[in-house]
Amino acid sequence: MEVSVIRRFGRFLAALALTAATTVVGVTFTAGAAHADGCYTWGRTLSEGMSGEDVRQLQIRVSGYPGYGAVLALDGVYGPGTRSAVIRFQQAYGLGADGVAGPLTFNQIYALQDDDCTPVSFSYAEWNRCNSDWSGGAVPASTARFNARVSMWKLQAMRRALGNVPLYISSGFRSYACNSAVGGAAGSRHLYGDGVDLVGSPSLCRLAQQARYHGFSNILGPGYPGHNDHTHLGNTPSRSWSAPTCGI
Repeated sequence: MEVSVIRRFGRFLAALALTAATTVVGVTFTAGAAHADGCYTWGRTLSEGMSGEDVRQLQIRVSGYPGYGAVLALDGVYGPGTRSAVIRFQQAYGLGADGVAGPLTFNQIYALQDDDCTPVSFSYAEWNRCNSDWSGGAVPASTARFNARVSMWKLQAMRRALGNVPLYISSGFRSYACNSAVGGAAGSRHLYGDGVDLVGSPSLCRLAQQARYHGFSNILGPGYPGHNDHTHLGNTPSRSWSAPTCGI
C-alpha cells in the first residue's frame, strides 16, 4: 500500500511540474496535456460548449459532483451541469474553481485514478466478489463493469466530502445466482453493477445523507425494510430514496 501511495504522489508531483509555463528566449509555452496517464490522457482543455469522448471521460470522473439530488449525464456534451460538476470537483481539491478543465484539473484526476481507470480508493475486486468475469447479471458483463466504475467515482467524491475516511463495501455486483443466494430483490441494482452496500463507519445514516449530493438516484438505508444493517446506493432511472430513520 505504501509503495502505491508513493507512486501516485510522485506521479502527481511530476504532472504538476509539466503544467507550468516555460519561457525560452522570450517565448512562453504552456503544456496542453499534462502527461501520459496509464488509463486515459486528455489532450486539450475542455470548457462549456465542447463535446466529444474526452468530455465523456471527464464526466465519468466528476459524476460524483452533480449537486444535491442531481445525476450528471454521461453524454459527452459539456453543458451547464458538467461545468457545475467540474467547479465542485475543483473546489473539493483546492483548485481554481472556474469550471474549465485544464492541466491542473486533469493532473488531480490522474492522481486519483489507477491504470485500470478505477479511483484509487476502490477496486473491481472488492466490488465483485461474485465471480471473475462480471457475467450473469441483468446487463452484459462489460456494462456491469462500466456501471461499477462510474459508481466508484461517485463514492470517491463522497469519500472526499466525508473527510477522506475509508468506506467499507459489503456487497457490489451480483449475478442472478449470487443475488438469489443472499435473498436480494428481484430487480436489485446489484444485478446492473452500480449497486453497492456500505457498512461500518461513518454511521449508516451519515452515509445515506451524504450520498444525496453525489449522483446516487437509489438510496436505501435504516428504516427501509431489510436495510437496518447497511446503506444501499445505486442508480435507478428515477429517484428512489428511503431511509426513514435518517430523515430520508
